[in-house]
Amino acid sequence: MVSPQDDELKVFHINLPATTEDIAKLELGSAVYLTGVIYTAREGVYKRVLDEGMAPPVDLRGGLSNVNFHCSPAAAPNDDGSYNVGAVTATASFRFSKWIPKWMEKTACRIFIGKGGMPADDYKRVLAPGGAIYLTTVGYGTGALLGRGIKRVKDVFWLDELGIAQAMWMFEVENFGPFIVESDLEGNSLFAQHAEIINAGIEKLYAGLKPPALHRYGETDDRKNEVM
Repeated sequence: MVSPQDDELKVFHINLPATTEDIAKLELGSAVYLTGVIYTAREGVYKRVLDEGMAPPVDLRGGLSNVNFHCSPAAAPNDDGSYNVGAVTATASFRFSKWIPKWMEKTACRIFIGKGGMPADDYKRVLAPGGAIYLTTVGYGTGALLGRGIKRVKDVFWLDELGIAQAMWMFEVENFGPFIVESDLEGNSLFAQHAEIINAGIEKLYAGLKPPALHRYGETDDRKNEVM
């Protein structure tokens, strides 16, 4: 269910798993809060499942969750064996681009959450055709705020093998957010739109400067290939 609030900034609340109708109502730049079950999966999980052929530890296609948060949780064990999650820090999703198409096929994931967005072509080539969108965290330093929305660690998989940051965590969340709608089902992307504006004048911005010592990818002097 999606319920917008009548504010200047549109705010949506989604009960998970999200339906196509839920996702279709979201607008670029609006805020979203999630209630239900989400999971974390990043390179450690992707490599195990997609590269090494291991089965996912839970049946994600069965309706348990269709929201993948690219993050590293600050999780501490309690005396009773449960976990307390004080904060969750988003990581850069574009690093996982090569795994996303197969992950969507295997898990029916429809919402990805992280920071930095995806490569510009992925929105129209991968996410939108698969009925998926991207939500981005709101600036830095919001990890503790997001942590308040995690009500319980439902389960955690491959913790010993992969460690806290890379393990697959299942969180029960309530009013989890805020997140910003970064892409839609048409393949539009806020990051891509603003990158076009920035890139139009990027050469003038760096005119007269020496070549940079560090690059986002470490392979190019073309500023337009960097993630801004």
